[in-house]
Order: sequence, then C-alpha cells, then structure tokens
Amino acid sequence: MAEQHPNVRDVLARTGAALLRSGSAGRGIALAEWVNRDNHARYDRPDHHTLSLYLTGGEGVVREDRPVSGGGPDKLCLLPAGHESCWHIGGQLRLFHLYIEPETLAFQAATAFDIDPRRIDLMELTFSDDPSTAMIVRGGVLPLDWADGIDRMALSSACHLLLHNLLRHHNRSGAGRPVTGGLSPSIRRRIADQVEARLGDVLTLDVLADEAGLSTFHFAKMFKASFGVAPHRYVIERRIARAKSLLADGRTSLAEIAAACGFASQSHFTRSFKQATGATPGQWRGHAWPAADRTTGSPSPSLIFP
Repeated sequence: MAEQHPNVRDVLARTGAALLRSGSAGRGIALAEWVNRDNHARYDRPDHHTLSLYLTGGEGVVREDRPVSGGGPDKLCLLPAGHESCWHIGGQLRLFHLYIEPETLAFQAATAFDIDPRRIDLMELTFSDDPSTAMIVRGGVLPLDWADGIDRMALSSACHLLLHNLLRHHNRSGAGRPVTGGLSPSIRRRIADQVEARLGDVLTLDVLADEAGLSTFHFAKMFKASFGVAPHRYVIERRIARAKSLLADGRTSLAEIAAACGFASQSHFTRSFKQATGATPGQWRGHAWPAADRTTGSPSPSLIFP
C-alpha cells in the first residue's frame, strides 16, 4: 500500500494499540483483533476497505471529524477505501477488524452476485447496528484458531460471508446491474489463438486475463458473455477436441495425446474424455463417431469464433 496513505493496521500500531492476533482468510482478506485505550487515530485515505466491530467497550469513542459518538459492543463501523476520518478513543475497548482489498470485493461481487464491480459503492458507517455481521464475527470467526491450518477453510468461509453481507446490505447501489457485454472481436480471437497454442501447457485464468489486458474477475465475466461458457470449460472442450483429432490419426499413443492436450496423466485424460464424450479414448478410437469429430476435432458451432 502506498506510503502516503498508510493502512489502518499500521495507524493503529503506531498509536500504541495492542494487536492480540491477526490472520489471513485468503487473497486480499486479512483480519485482526485489537485492544486500545485512551488514544487518537487518524486514517488518511487507506486503499483498502475496513470493517470494524466493537467487541467490548467503545462507549467513549468519538469520531471527531463528524463528530459522532455512540460506540459500544456489537456496533459496526465500515470505512471504505479512500475515506478520511479522525477518532478519539476514550476508555478501553476490544475490537475486530476485517481488511478487504477492493479487487477482492469486486471479484466477490461479480462471481457471487453477478454485480458489475463498477457498481460497488460501499456506505461509510459509524456506530451502526448490524446483528448479522455481529453474529458471524462472534459465532463464526472469533472461536477459530486463525493460525491453525485445520481451521483455515472455516475461517475463509466465515470471512466470505462477511463480504457477502457487505454487498447485500451496505452497498449503495443495492444489487446493482448485472455484468453485460463481452470481449471485443480482436481480443476474442487473440484469446482463442492463445488457448489453441498452449493446450499442452498449464493455463490459468490469470494468464488469459493478462493476454486480454483485463483484471481476472472482469475477464471471467466478459469471457462467458462472449463464448457462452466459463474459461475453464472452454479450455477443457478445446483439449477434448484436440484429443479427438489425435485419436483419429491412429499413430499417437494415449500417453502422448494426454501430454499434448495438457492432461496431468493418461488416467486424468481418460476420465476427462469419458466424462465429455461417454466413451474412453480407446473406445472412441476403435468405434465410429461423427465424421467432423473424426477428421478435424472441430468444435461445435457455438464455440466457433467470427
């Protein structure tokens, strides 16, 4: 994060607040539990969102830039990225913080709610009541061991529930507008060519998004709008089509075909091929199939690009 806009955690640490524990709930999501007493804090446009829930104390806290008072247990503060605020902490308190990178919240908006990420406009809340957030934090987050790998999946799930709650209840745009549109014809062709050229390699969403010059969450939505299937489904279909073509020539071994089409092993290839076609590669090679598949391995009409 940029030096001129220190993050909330760094600000609290400099004021002398005591960090009880901290952890990560996946890419772009961090959490912390703090104790603070008789202090001041100023936040100058941090580039992440902060959800803050008072666990004990807070009655003596005043937001001086408003001014607003009225903190207390289970009171919620939501500080969007780029906000500015100044706080006086009177008395002792314990609070929970969830730090969320805007890119992560945007991805959740697009994938979980089909909300156009450009429509995210988080409310700035001070000392609000949000029983559902308090319930998730107290019942689903605080009891877990944040450093124990065994609890990692449960911790991630609970924190993603908090993100979904933010989008459902604290986004000014409400449900927003679904993501629409698609990739331009030139980008569609470039992505198709990239996939065909690298069917034998490990292909990730990040690689294809970089090729398109888009963020991963935006690319995934635009890809599906353009091609009618998700990127991973399209890649599988093209690998199966390549495999059909290689099976048709009768000269390439199944192990060689598996490697050429990007499958981790021959057994992986066999399982994927049977799932897609209803026959094993050996059965496909030894019996009749549609002429187009036998000779070219060409995709179905819905996957042909203009």
